Amino acid sequence: MMTLQQLTDYLDSLLQSEACYPFGPDPLVYKIRGKMFAYVSQESAPYFVTLKCTPQDGEVLTSQFSSIRPGYHMNKRHWISVDLEGDVDTGMIEDLCLRSYQLVVSKLKKSDREALQSLTLQG
Repeated sequence: MMTLQQLTDYLDSLLQSEACYPFGPDPLVYKIRGKMFAYVSQESAPYFVTLKCTPQDGEVLTSQFSSIRPGYHMNKRHWISVDLEGDVDTGMIEDLCLRSYQLVVSKLKKSDREALQSLTLQG
């Protein structure tokens, strides 16, 4: 279980993550270098976060956790939605967020990946 504030604080802490509202007042979308890695429903409970994942991870996670389901309004093979008030603990939600971020970073242009790497080395 994770609060909405804990989630947004964690997503804000990821290197160069950008929060925006491209679809109106809800959802809150997190991007890295213009590519979405998290979609946060914050308008009404139940609150959830939608995250990018590999198809294999998505199958395993949706079969093991009742509060993880195929991605809401997204490609169901590559995205999962996690109910923040469900049976997934805070540490695992943070790990899934980080995996989503890393998966999107791995698909960025080489120049963008190198720019992020240089920021990591400077920090």
